[in-house]
Amino acid sequence: MLQIKQDLLAALATELDKLAPGSADKAIFESPKVAAHGDFATTAAMQLAKPLKQNPRQVAEALCTALRATPVFNQWVDVLDIAGPGFINFKLKAAAKQAIVHEVLAQGQAFGTQAATGQRVLVEFVSANPTGPLHVGHGRQAALGDAICNLFATQGWSVHREFYYNDAGVQIQTLAHSTQLRAKGFKPGDDCWPTDPANPASKAFYNGDYIQDIANDFLAKETVKADDREFTASGDVDDLDGIRQFAVAYLRHEQDLDLKAFEVKFDHYYLESSLYTSGRVESAVAKLVAAGKTYEQDGALWLKSTDYGDDKDRVMRKKDGTFTYFVPDVAYHIAKWERGFTKVVNIQGMDHHGTIARVRAGLQAADVGIPQGYPDYVLHTMVRVVRGGEEVKISKRAGSYVTLRDLIEWTSKDAVRFFLLSRKPDTEYTFDVDLAVAQNNDNPVYYVQYAHARICSVLAAWADKDGGQVASLAKVDLSPLDGPQAAALMLKLAQYPAMLTAAAKDNAPHDITFYLRELASSYHSYYDAERILVDDVQVKQARLALVAATARVLANGLAVLGVSAPSRM
Repeated sequence: MLQIKQDLLAALATELDKLAPGSADKAIFESPKVAAHGDFATTAAMQLAKPLKQNPRQVAEALCTALRATPVFNQWVDVLDIAGPGFINFKLKAAAKQAIVHEVLAQGQAFGTQAATGQRVLVEFVSANPTGPLHVGHGRQAALGDAICNLFATQGWSVHREFYYNDAGVQIQTLAHSTQLRAKGFKPGDDCWPTDPANPASKAFYNGDYIQDIANDFLAKETVKADDREFTASGDVDDLDGIRQFAVAYLRHEQDLDLKAFEVKFDHYYLESSLYTSGRVESAVAKLVAAGKTYEQDGALWLKSTDYGDDKDRVMRKKDGTFTYFVPDVAYHIAKWERGFTKVVNIQGMDHHGTIARVRAGLQAADVGIPQGYPDYVLHTMVRVVRGGEEVKISKRAGSYVTLRDLIEWTSKDAVRFFLLSRKPDTEYTFDVDLAVAQNNDNPVYYVQYAHARICSVLAAWADKDGGQVASLAKVDLSPLDGPQAAALMLKLAQYPAMLTAAAKDNAPHDITFYLRELASSYHSYYDAERILVDDVQVKQARLALVAATARVLANGLAVLGVSAPSRM
């Protein structure tokens, strides 16, 4: 059906160009708002009415006459209708819709994917400094980042996953001091435990129980190993740098455990400190100075970021000689560009919104060939967690927030991924723990997975009774698939590739969750309308082929989200 759709679009483009030269780009199919009106629709006649100085319906009538005369429309289109002011609705012949079943079964896991393009994309996500367990916000980043990477892979991109963090900043020093005090036997609330003078109710040090765990292992001279570092503790409570390195390695290991539970892997870990030790920060600043995009004022070095749309110029180097936090970000993105990543996507929290303009301004001012709008950003809101009807704010392990591992342990990896991807990233989201474990149709991930398991049960029953194999369904006669529910299900299957392409273009994995819920609904409607394992062999095989194709597309879509497709539930 996909090839049929392309052939129909090509014929439409040709006839449009004949009516109005240069209008072939208006050959676009839309889905009618009312399914009974047709399978595809086009507004091209309405768009051409003004330049042709004709009534839209007159243009539509001329276009329909021309299309009916083409071999491809004659072969695959049953009815061409003109509606309203000039909409043209197309009703496909049954054979055109049925073709999608064979396409899905023939392509299997590859259905919906594009051939390799040779293009490379770097997606940076999570990027949490190792100062504590990963919280639910990091989980939303992990789900978004991994799904966006999978989306790009379906479109033929070569994808690089990167995790960026700092191992030597102020937060890391605070972590080291917190661990040192714990190692010396002190705890939060003791007189020596620092508080924020501006807000005595808050703690300047990290207070979670995990800090004591780090201190205990440091005193025991343990060795900790993370994906990107390893360190053995000295056990000396006065060895502050050793405590720092041990704590960083310990928490990086903890993050690895969180990410492993979430089934997220990274290709590379990039240290913010390396930007300084390698001279990249100084080099970036030198580029900006040489380009004449900086000036000195009040003892500080400023970037003329207003030249690039920022609301005010930004301090780059403070009076004390230290750089503001966006300067290493500029250096880091120059490094991404120099590493050959012409497309970069950053997944970050909404609190990073203010940095976008200044980072992009710095990249433009550096004058190294980076295009405007580089990099792309996907910003997400934080997540509220509700359990038993009440908001959960505190984890004993973390001290002040719900961790990603808490959420996975309370529900499942699949539920956390699907739920965190079920809304646009910039939309406020409340994660309902009780809903995530409910085994009913109100639980979206259960609803979709149950559709897949239900199909697998039917296929297993067929295999047990008749010894049937799914592979044998690839070329069966599909003419018995002539009911309205079957037609609706086949049209929904045919939407999958275009949906993936659009979702990848918009960095919108939530589109997949919407699609999968609609596909599951369409399947459940079909299952309720037509019995599959009937006595008539030809009818049974056709229906089995349709549901097997549906299971394949459900599994493919869930895989892009990083969610499993169980065969039984």
